[in-house]
Order: sequence, then structure tokens, then C-alpha cells
Amino acid sequence: MSPESKKLFNILILGVSFMFIFTAFQTCGNIAQTVITNLNNTDFHGSGYTSMSIIYGVFSASNLISPSVVAIVGPQLSMVISGVFYSLYIAVFIQPSTWAFYTASVFIGIAAAVLWTAQGNCLTVNSDETTIGRNSGIFWALLQSSLFFGNLYIYFAWQGKTHISESDRRTVFIALTVISLVGTVLFFLIRKQEDTKAPGEEDSTNEIQGDSSSSQSKMTRAVAAFKRSIKLSFTKEILLLSVTTAYTGLELTFFSGVYGTCIGAVNRFGNEEKSLIGLSGIFIGVGEILGGGIFGLVSKKNRFGRNPVVMLGIIVHFIAFYLIFFNMPNDAPIAPMEGTDGIAYMIPSKEVAIFCSFLLGLGDSCFNTQLLSILGFLYSEDSAPAFAIFKFVQSICAAVAYFYSNYFLLQWQLLIMVVVGFFGTITFFTVEWEAAAFVARGSDYSSI
Repeated sequence: MSPESKKLFNILILGVSFMFIFTAFQTCGNIAQTVITNLNNTDFHGSGYTSMSIIYGVFSASNLISPSVVAIVGPQLSMVISGVFYSLYIAVFIQPSTWAFYTASVFIGIAAAVLWTAQGNCLTVNSDETTIGRNSGIFWALLQSSLFFGNLYIYFAWQGKTHISESDRRTVFIALTVISLVGTVLFFLIRKQEDTKAPGEEDSTNEIQGDSSSSQSKMTRAVAAFKRSIKLSFTKEILLLSVTTAYTGLELTFFSGVYGTCIGAVNRFGNEEKSLIGLSGIFIGVGEILGGGIFGLVSKKNRFGRNPVVMLGIIVHFIAFYLIFFNMPNDAPIAPMEGTDGIAYMIPSKEVAIFCSFLLGLGDSCFNTQLLSILGFLYSEDSAPAFAIFKFVQSICAAVAYFYSNYFLLQWQLLIMVVVGFFGTITFFTVEWEAAAFVARGSDYSSI
């Protein structure tokens, strides 16, 4: 197998592994609050929103050390260990207890930071400046296929149900745990690259990534990775991209947790309200897959850079927010177990609700594929620290959003996303224009 074929193989395995793990995790996140609402008359007193807030809060803090962990353990083993913790979190729902639920939330927050830092490193070392756009699109399309498969099952399994029984819950979460473990095992198929360097190394070597080395050498790499993360955090490009990244954290919270809860709380949807959560997830996935596929395929032929894709993303999202504002009751995110009989500015429409799910997924793919692409391009020599900072900002904003989702009405959640999204688009444009100017002058942008 040629080096290029091996790199493409690694990207495909990386994407498929994440597809399995996040088929389980994203489906879990999408239905968690609905399932927990049906448990709150028992001894379980947890909150799905609070759990996600803990996860993303710990996730954000753990990104400070995740490059060092990846430097010591290696990206492949880092992803395997992280995948095991994802599986344990999902398994908690088989027989829920409040203490286990929140404890698992802490551990998965740590695991998520390591997983995504290792993913960014793996994506970058298996790409170059001509393939990073294509590989980002391929990875994103495969990853977001997870939204389709898990939610398709939820749609059919929960068709016509207004209450989720203990048997329904156990069946779903046993299946999701097994799926997550399959994705974890697939990480072992990723082939090591002989011509890449691990996070924190200062110059290229022929050392196989992840091979064992002396404890002193590993500690040196860990310290170097941490120092580089701190240094990169204060560069102009990272600070500007952090506004865009903050927006992706807010809208991630909305489409992956809040919007499904809103749909499941609308009593006017009748007996379909719970199964519509699954259908919503499917159409979010369709939007994500379509966006990732298209933007991956056209990236090499796109003469206009990344800005038009991001512009499309913000327009699509603003249309979605406008329709959601008119279609969904304002108290839907915080409705009790009985749901809400309220209406907004129109009678709640299932068709509009599902169309908005598609728009949310499509817009999200626009932002994330272009952020992955520009980070891999700008920081090809510092991929682990750069992606750690990206996930630090994204996750801390997601944690804040999950926290306020317990209290804020729908209109205020939408307003926050509109404001941050507007400024995030402008800051992305600024960085992309600078990157294009450096390329036009033949400069080495990665030296920044």
C-alpha cells in the first residue's frame, strides 16, 4: 500500500470509528433528557442538561493537559482508552443511579478532551495542504453518519410511545454500549506513520508515532506540548477563530440536546412527539452528511476559499432559528414531564420542525469542516495543541449553554446564538483572508 493510500485508509478508519462511538453517544445525548424525565418519579434525580454541562466543563479544562497525554501515550492508544470511557458513560443508563451518572460525566469529559486532541493530530499527520480539506470533509461526513443510524432506530422503536418504559430504555442503551465498543476496537486498525512527529516534538524524525521511548523523552514532549498550547492560545489567529469556535459550541448544545427535548415536549405533536426526536436526529444527520460530503469533494476545486462555505452556514442557521422561533413554544426547553400545550406564532408543525433539524445539521457541517480545515492548514506542525485549544473553547461554551438551557426560554437561547454566530462569521473571514494573503505571497503560514 502506497503512503497516500495508507493515509486515506487511516482517515476512513478514523471516521468509521468515530461514527460508531458517536452513533451511541449522540443518540444518548439526544434522548437523555427525555429518558431522565421519565425516571424522575423514581430514586433517580439527575438532569441530562446538568450532566452535559459537567461533561463539557471538564472537557474544556482537560484540553489544557490533553496534548501532553497524547504526547506520552500516543494518539492511537489515547483514542482507544477514551472510547472505553464513552462506552461506560452510555452503560450507566442501563441501570441509572444519580452518583454513577454524574461521576461518569466527569470521566467522559476528560476522555473527550484526549479523544478529540488525538483525532486532530491523526487527521493532520495523515493529510497535507492539498488533502486537508478533502480529509476533513470525509471525516466529518462519516462522523455525522452517527446521527442517522442511532436516531433511525429511536424513530421506529419509540413510534407512538408517550412514556419510555424500563424495558425500552435498557434495550436501547445495551445496544448503544455495544456499538460504542465496536468503534473503540476499530481504532486498532489505524496504521502508524513513519514520517510524522508526535505532539510536542520540535523537529521531524523517523520515529513511528506512538512508539515507546524513555520516560524523560516522553516528559519532555509532554511539557513542550503544554507550553506550545499556552503560546498558541494568545496568537491573533487563534483568538479570532475562538469566536467562531464558541459559536459551534453553543449551536452544538442546541441541536444535540435542546432541540430534541423541545420537539419531545410539544403535546400538539400527539403520539408522535417522542419518535419525532429520532426523526429530528436523522435529519440533522442528513444535513451533516450532505454538508461534509459536498464540502470535502469540492474543497480541491474551490477557488474562493473557505469563506463562502461559512457564509452559507450562518445563513442556513439564521433561517433555522427564525423558523424555530415561529414554530416552537417558548417554554419547550424547560417543559415538565407532561410537556407543553403552548404555541408560538403558528400552530406547531412537524414538517417545519424536521426541516429545521436538516438546516441545523447542514449549517453545523459548514462551520466545523472549515474550522477543521483551516486549523489543519495553519497549524500542520502543531496540530495537537491547536485542536486542543479548539475543543477547549468549543466545550466550555457548550458547558455554559447546557447550564443556561435549564433556565432560559427558547427565544433567549436563539438570540444568544444569533449574536455570537454573527461575530464568529466575521472573525473567521478575517483569518481566512490573512491565510489567503500569505499563500499568495508564498509565505510559510505554519510558522506563525
